Amino acid sequence: MPVRKAEAVWEGNLIKGKGTMKLGSGAFTGAYSFSSRFESGTGTNPEELIGAAHAGCFSMAFSLFLEKAGFAPERIHTQAKVHIDKVGDGFKITVIELDTEAKVAGIDEKRFQELAEATKKGCPVSVALAATEIRLKARLAG
Repeated sequence: MPVRKAEAVWEGNLIKGKGTMKLGSGAFTGAYSFSSRFESGTGTNPEELIGAAHAGCFSMAFSLFLEKAGFAPERIHTQAKVHIDKVGDGFKITVIELDTEAKVAGIDEKRFQELAEATKKGCPVSVALAATEIRLKARLAG
């Protein structure tokens, strides 16, 4: 299995400094700053990238879980909201909310929810982030 890489450079102090993050594949390079992370400034931030990774991983894993259970998912759309809060003297990612909607023929609501929950517990990014509360809202698309 390949080892995935990413890198970041930070220049300056925490408040006035700036940086860039880059995916090893070259598919993304983005600027980040204190303002883009803890305020509403332009640029990206680590939490946004964690959210994208989690949403992507969950969607792919849910497809696999559904397929193994005998269902053929047509489309899975997942959004992730990553909450970072001041905790004590520092900051902590406190909650990740996954909101997924999937179009899957022939599945009933109970089985759909069971497989969504199993996916939440089993996708590799969820496992890596297990120290953080992960909330899931899953809906069947009509």
